[in-house]
Amino acid sequence: MTEPLAALSADKNFPTVLVVYASQSGRTARLAQAAADGARQAEPGARVWLRPALEACVEDLLAADALLLATPENFGYMAGALKDFFDRTYYPAQGRCQGLPYAVMVCAGNDGRGAIAAIERIAIGYGWRAVAPPLRVVGEPDAQALADAAELGGGLAAGVALGIC
Repeated sequence: MTEPLAALSADKNFPTVLVVYASQSGRTARLAQAAADGARQAEPGARVWLRPALEACVEDLLAADALLLATPENFGYMAGALKDFFDRTYYPAQGRCQGLPYAVMVCAGNDGRGAIAAIERIAIGYGWRAVAPPLRVVGEPDAQALADAAELGGGLAAGVALGIC
């Protein structure tokens, strides 16, 4: 288990972006890495924490200024690992991360809409605020998909740093 993000983010002069992802094939991991890289490039002082969903914890979530969720679409739904993250953090975080800006990326075999709808429903329960349209990548992420992921991560980090997210 890795050290919680909260222990690493004492300096609040720079935004903390938490990227939580689930990936078995590596496709969603590539999107998540591209988004994290984009966040670091857009906001060099930002703390960008790339965390597998099974390792992410409530302390990470509560330390974040913004959240980027990345999942494959499995059977028209999000990955079980991301659902596990929600299951483990919902009650401990309840009422403590209202208004948290978030964005979603889905690497889909179909159209990704089922996974996105489920995540958006859960985000409402947390009280989070969607700040960008979901990024849906159907099939293998190509150069354009990776660039779109980097742009999403960069926009999220820059938006938080500027106080507009």
